[in-house]
Amino acid sequence: MKLTILGGGGFRVPLVYGALLGDHAEGRVTHVVLHDLDAGRLSAVTRVLAEQAAGVPDAPEVSATTDLDEALTGADFVFSAIRVGGLEGRAEDERVALAEGVLGQETVGAGGIAYGLRTVPVAEDIARRVARVAPDAWVINFTNPAGLVTEAMSRHLGDRVIGICDSPVGLGRRIARVLGANPGEAWIDYVGLNHLGWVRGLRINGRDELPRLLADPDLLGSFEEGKLFGTDWLQSLGAIPNEYLHYYYFNREAVRAYSEAEKTRGAFLRDQQAGFYDEMKRPDAAALTAWDRTRAEREATYMAEARETAGAGERDADDLSGGYEKVALALMRAIARDERTTLILNVRNRGTLSVLDSEAVIEVPCLVDANGAHPVAVDPLPDHASGLVCSVKAVEREVLAAAESGSRATAVKAFALHPLVDSVNVARRLVDGYTSVHPGLAYLK
Repeated sequence: MKLTILGGGGFRVPLVYGALLGDHAEGRVTHVVLHDLDAGRLSAVTRVLAEQAAGVPDAPEVSATTDLDEALTGADFVFSAIRVGGLEGRAEDERVALAEGVLGQETVGAGGIAYGLRTVPVAEDIARRVARVAPDAWVINFTNPAGLVTEAMSRHLGDRVIGICDSPVGLGRRIARVLGANPGEAWIDYVGLNHLGWVRGLRINGRDELPRLLADPDLLGSFEEGKLFGTDWLQSLGAIPNEYLHYYYFNREAVRAYSEAEKTRGAFLRDQQAGFYDEMKRPDAAALTAWDRTRAEREATYMAEARETAGAGERDADDLSGGYEKVALALMRAIARDERTTLILNVRNRGTLSVLDSEAVIEVPCLVDANGAHPVAVDPLPDHASGLVCSVKAVEREVLAAAESGSRATAVKAFALHPLVDSVNVARRLVDGYTSVHPGLAYLK
């Protein structure tokens, strides 16, 4: 089976390949094609993968190319993990937003909108190319903002594009672990949009154990989300929010922490990864060792500003192991081998949430089989959550409309309607600021 990875020179590609190395079953991936626009990054990642594969006799073959059609031809699965504008673009997203006193995080608020505006046209072009060159391929999207980009691609690929994220998986794992349960045996009642969802129940042997967690302040405060949000707020909500909701519930504190940080997250990753890729230019560099070292630092500093604001301390060791690559592998296995499983995925709504239309991409538990991912029926969201979901989905739709029409006015509307942008005038200045630093937004007129 052939897997094509778009953004194949990206830093986290070795996580995916590492997961594939552990799969020895019939019907596994035997050929991985890395595609990237940057040949130097492709070379660096290929070296890491070669060292990972040492001593594994049935390791998937790896090839690399800068030609998109060549990469897509014959693919069974296409894993999209591109970053339009690179980490320099992410750093600019943060800088422009913070200059206006609003959040610049890459998927939430102004930064997410800017990232979406320059990513959607590229993602849609990729979707059209997949439909033409590899019409039978399944696309697994991890490109951020994951829900928005998946919805954009679904307009060309239908249900053959599925979005993944490791945040809900990590959240469910932490809750199950605190409750003394096996995460693999727990049913997680999770629903919302990507980076905007809530765990409302966790059933073990048919019994919902979340009320027990919410009733015990010591237990509730013992894991990351309890520290991040505070036990009183979680008890008030009666649910455990995705960690990214910290940017909504504690927005003022988050913006202040970002503003006071020595470096924003994007600038930190830009400089850190530049060091890794520079090191890989040396023929004698130990590629896998350098990658492991850089990755450990990256994971340990994840959402550092939010944790500092909440006094949450360092991340637990169990939360430093990633996770999205495991979701991707489980999804591929389920479809390719008809190994039916349940995963939290980004898929078209299809009536699952009555407050959204059928085509809206949501993040929800899905039953997965050879025919793809099928959202599971869920209870309605409470009013406060429905309002936030509908508001953010409306913003995503304006981003899609702006990308399709090239309308600057529609882009301004997208920013202005977001709950974390507090003025139409701020929205106008954000569009001015972003178009001045991102050549990829030149299409807005």
